[in-house]
Amino acid sequence: MAVGARSGTEEPEEPAGRGESARQATSSVHQPQAQSGGSASGLPRTDPSKQSDAAADEEATGSVTKGKKPRAFWKELPILIGIALLLALLIKTFLVQAFSIPSDSMQDTLQRGDRVLVDKLTPWFGSKPQRGEVVVFHDPGGWLNETPTPQPNPVQKVLSFIGLMPSAEEKDLIKRVIAVGGDTVECQGVGPVKVNGKALKEDSYVYPGATPCGDRPFGPIHVPKGRIWVMGDHRDDSLDSRYHQNLPGNGTVSENEVVGRAFTIAWPINRWATLPVPDTFDQPGINKAMGAAPAALGLVGAVPLVIWRRRRLTAARNPR
Repeated sequence: MAVGARSGTEEPEEPAGRGESARQATSSVHQPQAQSGGSASGLPRTDPSKQSDAAADEEATGSVTKGKKPRAFWKELPILIGIALLLALLIKTFLVQAFSIPSDSMQDTLQRGDRVLVDKLTPWFGSKPQRGEVVVFHDPGGWLNETPTPQPNPVQKVLSFIGLMPSAEEKDLIKRVIAVGGDTVECQGVGPVKVNGKALKEDSYVYPGATPCGDRPFGPIHVPKGRIWVMGDHRDDSLDSRYHQNLPGNGTVSENEVVGRAFTIAWPINRWATLPVPDTFDQPGINKAMGAAPAALGLVGAVPLVIWRRRRLTAARNPR
């Protein structure tokens, strides 16, 4: 008679609700979470499409970097040299040029071998040579016939062409402007030099021991418009305007021949100095035009005043 008992081979029954919880726990361990987007190991998963985009970006960046790679210095050097030479040529042509002093005619202001810088810019704007300035000018013709012209080598020709060294072929002179167009200049006996009747005090620049006229008194000479009268500071050793009065212009130099004003000594270093205009050229009365200017301005200002006064007198005599 069977009594309601189970065979030993049958699995025991689990309590209600306990088996379901275990199954859920087991399922939660072995199944990955879809919403986490991670791998089974817990590390973040990379989207394959994003990996390909990053690789493409790296390739593009690499190509741009390679395209902007700077040139080698030796490739840039010829360009830099060409630009430097072009700038030197432009500066020499339009701004400043260096000149070498070949003689003792401007002692003690300038010594043989000095290098001076000459302003070539202001003449382009109408600037004219002024009294007292030291100027460089081309040979007007016949001034340097007795001076041999040295023959430079090719390198010297190139350097002088671009302005890196003075030209040896050009016949240029350097002197001080004593009188300009419209002036009357003279020097009698042992001096002094007179401009428009005013004696120049030249002790500050004339070579010590030299007389103002040197050994060549001159004048009075009227300097034509557009020309200048020049003299060296070493009056006993300068073939200047005094010695060329037999040439056209009576020793004067055309303003068109003037290269520019020497404004500073650039070399040697221990002789660096500017070349200002001496104070003697600023004395009152030396400039005829400026001396007549106040009188002319006074006359112009007086005319309206006289007319106004006459009208008032007329009105007073003839009242309405």
